[in-house]
Amino acid sequence: MLPPPIVRRVLCTPLLFALTVLVIAVFPFAYAVSLVAGRRGRAMRLLWFALTWGTLESAAVLACGWLWCRRRTRDDRHYDVIRRYVAGLYRVAQRELGLRIRIEGGWDGPAGDRPVIVLSRHAGPGDALLLVHHLLADFRRRPRLVMKAQLQLDPCIDIVANRLPNVFVSPAGGATGEIGRLAGDLGPRDALVIFPEGGNFTPERRRRAIRRLTRLRRWREASRAAGMRHLMPPRSGGVIAALTAAPSADVVFVAHVGLDHMTSAAEVWRRVPLTGVVQARWWRIPSEDVPRSEDAQIDWLYTQWELADAWIAARRG
Repeated sequence: MLPPPIVRRVLCTPLLFALTVLVIAVFPFAYAVSLVAGRRGRAMRLLWFALTWGTLESAAVLACGWLWCRRRTRDDRHYDVIRRYVAGLYRVAQRELGLRIRIEGGWDGPAGDRPVIVLSRHAGPGDALLLVHHLLADFRRRPRLVMKAQLQLDPCIDIVANRLPNVFVSPAGGATGEIGRLAGDLGPRDALVIFPEGGNFTPERRRRAIRRLTRLRRWREASRAAGMRHLMPPRSGGVIAALTAAPSADVVFVAHVGLDHMTSAAEVWRRVPLTGVVQARWWRIPSEDVPRSEDAQIDWLYTQWELADAWIAARRG
């Protein structure tokens, strides 16, 4: 159970500022040690990233405070706040963590075209931030996200995401109605982002998801899910709610590989700096080609997910 907004902001925002000041104080000493040692180890790289994250997030929170003072808490300027924040993190991840991305396919049309519903794989640290960065910076889309309620413990996400059209999902689920309402008024430059797996991929979560389908006697879905080795079965409720509420929206699928093996803090530590390229593939399906009945939509969703799984398997191989 999350504490109410006023409690979160009174506790978490000062903690953010205090941690940022602590990293700023420690950084010069760590940097001097790295110069004496003549090498930039992974600890220094991660400290650089922590410094950037703390300063960018603190600046974003202060910018939101300034907008609040000017009575602009529902202003689209919040998209600019997030654009600067994620772009800064992206640059430092490239420079310090060795992040390199190669994208296959192109899916965005000319300015002023249709809204899109983005259905993405969820695996590895930061993949949601990378997706938001590309939507904001490369395609000038205004993202609307369906995300876990626990993310509201992050001060920047808590403030910005609750001022913009987004949906927070609790572990108990049951947010299909909210997702439908979020999709119902999508504009031509809006992008509704859903992670149908419901969380970051792990082999154990995949097995639990297949067992859940079996308990619900959804035999065909369980069988198809068992055939996918690199993805968890998609949860169709939120996707169907979005497709029903926004029948004119095109659908974009996103598959990626390169971050999915970093499933713990120890793995992140071991693999920094990144030596491989993060590969992604996007493909867009016009709204006219999206099925309209619920059963057909579930079958279609699994078909697209199987294509993503095959693409991931080929890249891993």
